[in-house]
Amino acid sequence: MTTGAPTPTYPARPRRSRLRTFLPLGIAAWLVLEIWLLTMVAGATSGFTVFLLLVAGFVLGSGVIKRAGRRAFRNLSETLQQQQTGAAPTTGGGNGNGLMMLGGLLLMIPGLISDAVGLLLLIAPVQKALSRYAERTLDRKMREAAPGTFGDAFQQARIHRPDGKVVQGEVIRDEDLRGPTSEPGPHPPLNR
Repeated sequence: MTTGAPTPTYPARPRRSRLRTFLPLGIAAWLVLEIWLLTMVAGATSGFTVFLLLVAGFVLGSGVIKRAGRRAFRNLSETLQQQQTGAAPTTGGGNGNGLMMLGGLLLMIPGLISDAVGLLLLIAPVQKALSRYAERTLDRKMREAAPGTFGDAFQQARIHRPDGKVVQGEVIRDEDLRGPTSEPGPHPPLNR
C-alpha cells in the first residue's frame, strides 16, 4: 500500500572518527589481555600472589594520588599567595601532577599492564617527554583549527599584553568590516 508521498531523504550520516570506531575495540582488547596475563601469572605462581600484587598496586596508587593532590594544592596556595603579595611567580613545581595522578589511577586499576604503565608515568623523564609531546600536539591542533571551530575561537580569544597578562577579546580588522569587494577609502552614505 503506497500513499504516493515521496520517500523522505535524510541528511547523510556523518562519518565516525577513527577514535570513536577503535576505542571500544582497544578497551576490549586491553581487558582481555589483562585477564589473560593475570591468569598466566596465577598459573605460574599462585592466586594469592596475584591478589597481593593487585592490593599492592591499589595501595601504591592511592598513595601516589594523595601525594600529587597535596602537591597540586600546595602549588595553588603558593601561587595565590604570590599573586596577593605582588611577588613574581616562580616556575616549576607543578609539572607532572596530572600525569602522576593518572599513573596512580592506573596503579589502582586491577591489572598488570595498567600497573606497568602507571609505574612508567611516575618516572620524571617520561612525564617531561609526555608533557612536551602533548603541548606540541595541542599547539599544532590549535594552529590547524578551521574557522568556526572551538580551536579557532580559543585562538581568537587570547590576546597577550606586553606585561604577559591575557586580555579576552577578538581582533576585528578594518578589511573585515568593509568586505572583500569594497575598495579602500570612505564608504558612501546609506540611502534609506
